Amino acid sequence: METGLGNPDKSIVLYHTDSMNEHFRRFNSGRANFFLVAFIALVLAGAVLKITASVVLPFIVAVLLAFVLDPIVRLLEKLKIPRVLAIILVIAGIGGGLYLAGLILFSSGKTILSRYPRYEKRFLEIYSWIAGLFGLPYDEHRTFVENLWGQLGFRNSIRDYTLSITNGFIEFLKSLVMVLLFMVFLLLESSHLEEKIALAFENRFSGKIRSIVDAIVDQVSRYLTIKFFVSLATGIFVALGLALLKVDFWLIWGIISFILNFIPTIGSLAAGAGVTLFALLQFWPHGWPVVGAFAVMLLVNFVIGNILEPQIQGENLGLSPFVVLVSLLAWGWLWGFTGLVIAVPMTVIIKIICEHVPILEPVAVLIGSYKDMQKYKKNKELLLSDQNSQSNEER
Repeated sequence: METGLGNPDKSIVLYHTDSMNEHFRRFNSGRANFFLVAFIALVLAGAVLKITASVVLPFIVAVLLAFVLDPIVRLLEKLKIPRVLAIILVIAGIGGGLYLAGLILFSSGKTILSRYPRYEKRFLEIYSWIAGLFGLPYDEHRTFVENLWGQLGFRNSIRDYTLSITNGFIEFLKSLVMVLLFMVFLLLESSHLEEKIALAFENRFSGKIRSIVDAIVDQVSRYLTIKFFVSLATGIFVALGLALLKVDFWLIWGIISFILNFIPTIGSLAAGAGVTLFALLQFWPHGWPVVGAFAVMLLVNFVIGNILEPQIQGENLGLSPFVVLVSLLAWGWLWGFTGLVIAVPMTVIIKIICEHVPILEPVAVLIGSYKDMQKYKKNKELLLSDQNSQSNEER
């Protein structure tokens, strides 16, 4: 028997069908086409960045360094130092730091070569075990290098490795010169950037572009500055901890920890694994120093990386941890080790641009953290409430 309301199941189905039809009627095909074209452009841009890395990468690094150094230059200007002289002083400081780092690495390399005979016996033990496992020839009267020479293409590998190191060092010097040149001219031009933006866009988009540039400079410079001091603290404490345990080359491991700490998560894991394996090689069969070296790496990276750094850095970046890992893979594939170091700043720049372009706001929400999403949601609710109150006042 049917009631006056009719069949409730049928009415529910009709209601859902109508709502779905309404949803599809509201579907904006123009936006879908835009995202499709944007995806194709993104793939093509990645290919271009990969091919032109030798030119583009030094420029990107120079821009990021200019973000960090520009506040220092402005501070020196407030001390009545001319901008050109302030830039020269900053560049001289960078050159002095690089010279000091090179001097430390050179002296450490000489120390490594002088102490190599201490590890010859241990390397021979490892090679004899591997030779017995895989049936390789082994002569106990020969040194470790002599046993390896000619095995598994070792001679060719050494030659190729030497050539790659030489070529890599030459490319590094060329890139360093380009970075310094780009950075000098960027710092010279940055003082007139706001005037150029206002004049170029005649106040049509100058306000939005200025807000984008200010947000990028603020967040990227803050991130890189804090990351530098956090990494420096990590390197110092790692070096001190390993020195107390009498781990060889503790200064080099401190420098390595400082450099790798710029790579989120992966860098700390790589540094910890390297220190632990080296301690195992040095102290075997004594296990406590190995456990101590592992504990030093774990404690320093946990306290500084998971407690102090988030407290100092805060939630300003607002990136999802998953997005950070994906960005490491993407930028590392594009630009190698340098791409791993600058992966987070580049992703932050992309997020800031997406936040200020209305059609790209969904991308900013997707790559942002959960807390950042909640802030975005509250801002949107406040905006809607303001619009509703304005419409009510007009009525």
